[in-house]
Amino acid sequence: YLAKKGIMAVRRVKRSDMEKLEKATGGRIVTSIRDLSERDLGECGLVEERRVGNDKMVFVEKCKNPKATTILLRGANDMLLDEVERSINDALHAVRNMLREPKIVAGGGAVEVELALRLRKWAETISGREQLAILAFADALEEIPAVLAQTAGMDTLEAIMELRRLHAEGKIHAGIDVMNSRIAEDMVALNVVEPAIVKRQVLKSATEAATTILKIDDVIAAAPKKEEEKKKEEKKEEEEEKEKSEL
Repeated sequence: YLAKKGIMAVRRVKRSDMEKLEKATGGRIVTSIRDLSERDLGECGLVEERRVGNDKMVFVEKCKNPKATTILLRGANDMLLDEVERSINDALHAVRNMLREPKIVAGGGAVEVELALRLRKWAETISGREQLAILAFADALEEIPAVLAQTAGMDTLEAIMELRRLHAEGKIHAGIDVMNSRIAEDMVALNVVEPAIVKRQVLKSATEAATTILKIDDVIAAAPKKEEEKKKEEKKEEEEEKEKSEL
């Protein structure tokens, strides 16, 4: 009946798709057609069914002010599609983070080297065991540029020493240029940057994880499985029988 009146109907639509369609068209979800009114209707310029690969999909396009959109990915195989999806998710998350806090910091390990330098200066004003903890934290931070240097095929020790020298001279954006296997004095000029909110969260999470591990006083080992105990007993019995036969 709906087709005769030029009305397209789609059945068995997932709840999540309905919610996205609601945001895209400006309509509202109703549980019964009897409760449907004009104010519940959404608007769009085109609704049509198309074949994509071996599947049929309904496309809703030309919405006036969509609050939700769909990105259709195509690829030769599932592995390629998974990689493309991961890359798009990373890009979307980067944009979201910048909208939440529009601040960036230099990449390539520049932040970690600068933090390590300032921590070592601060450690000179602290006495006792606390100074050792601060120095250890600074050494841990420099593991990031060290790994980047190793990945780029550079000498790790020379790279760290050169970065320390540059940061001591006030070049706070100096870092590892992995693509060219060299040390760059300004990673921002190379467009190698990271959202500040991400860098802060990474340092916070890593510190909390290390603190949790250091607070562990003892480790409770799980009891061996019964099958392993049974095998040991059987092996012991075989050895005893072998000794008896030799006697």
